[in-house]
Amino acid sequence: MVAELWAGTDAGKAEHHCTAINADGKTVLSRRVPNNKTELLELLSDVLELADGDPVTWAVDLNAGGAALWIALLASHGQKLLYIPGRTVHHASAVYRGSGKTDAKDAFVIADTARMRRDLQPLEQTGEIAVDLRILTARRIDLSADRTRAINRLRAQMLEYSPALERAFDYSESKAALILLTGYRTPAALRRIGRARLATWLKNHGVRTNARARSTADAAVTAAEAQFTVVPGEKTYAKTVHALAGEVMTLDQEITELEALIEGRFREHPHAEVITSIPGIGDMLGAEFIAATGGDMAALGSPDRLAGVAGLAPVPRDSGKISGNLKRPRRYSRRLLRMFYLSAQVAAVYCPASKTFYRRKRDEGKSHKQAILTLARRSLNVLWALMRDGRPFEARLPASAATPA
Repeated sequence: MVAELWAGTDAGKAEHHCTAINADGKTVLSRRVPNNKTELLELLSDVLELADGDPVTWAVDLNAGGAALWIALLASHGQKLLYIPGRTVHHASAVYRGSGKTDAKDAFVIADTARMRRDLQPLEQTGEIAVDLRILTARRIDLSADRTRAINRLRAQMLEYSPALERAFDYSESKAALILLTGYRTPAALRRIGRARLATWLKNHGVRTNARARSTADAAVTAAEAQFTVVPGEKTYAKTVHALAGEVMTLDQEITELEALIEGRFREHPHAEVITSIPGIGDMLGAEFIAATGGDMAALGSPDRLAGVAGLAPVPRDSGKISGNLKRPRRYSRRLLRMFYLSAQVAAVYCPASKTFYRRKRDEGKSHKQAILTLARRSLNVLWALMRDGRPFEARLPASAATPA
């Protein structure tokens, strides 16, 4: 029997390759297994048998996707699991003999990296709420991207046959304009129906107020009166616009329903009240934060590490006589950076303390982007402390405002 094992897994969709090594770095097991529960449990049993009761340190190059089942099985059996990103494995492979790349070699590199490095963080099992929010927020991002693409295609089609009508509305913001396109899409049709009848039609088809219906009808007919030339292919363009307008409205409905689900699930998290008490962070950004971090600050260790993950902690790029050259890290969570950046932008407008901080940074010569990033880092530190203490944010009034007259 062999003690003190490190087992690295090169994860895939259909199959994984696992390599176990001992304290001397020698391979004691190398096996390709299907991504099925039965075979994975058999692999787990064989590696534990080789360890003869001593702990085994497992490592994997994926933290989701095809490795999800394997991670869940290791967690349910109380095994220590490290996450080593694929990029790290790729660079580490260059120092090993041979230029070839195989799953067996990658699995060995993963195991050997886990054996030698002491700065790797264990991969903790994420709570049910955080997993749900990760799924829901990812779906919301997909739907929002689909909506943007559909609107861009719609505007491109309209530009081909009626530039004036394309310019008349902001189709990403105006639901009334989308409703208009489901019924009337060509200049000739808009001129025939006229302003009064079109306003009535819009009101009967979902435009909420008479004023909005009238203003939409007036803008549409005005655009139609600016063009009497019929462009070849206008009918086909109009049919495509009809389909795209309906698609955007359907996506709007799906996004609205999904945001309600996200808000409800986020509010079940124990730190929801603390997170949303920070100026600039609402339910959607709070859900993004939980989805990206799992909501467990202990797993990250310190606010500095969280800042590094979020891309808010600059790293030095010094060489020779060049020093103080700070740059954003190459690897960081884009979603987490976006969440803190957007929240800082909102806070700089609506929170008096954040607005004062932002103005001070601008007066120091920082650009708008630099000042917002500095405010975002400040908000991150505050959020960390409040989640650690389990208390909501309380705005501090200036001494002059706090003292009664």
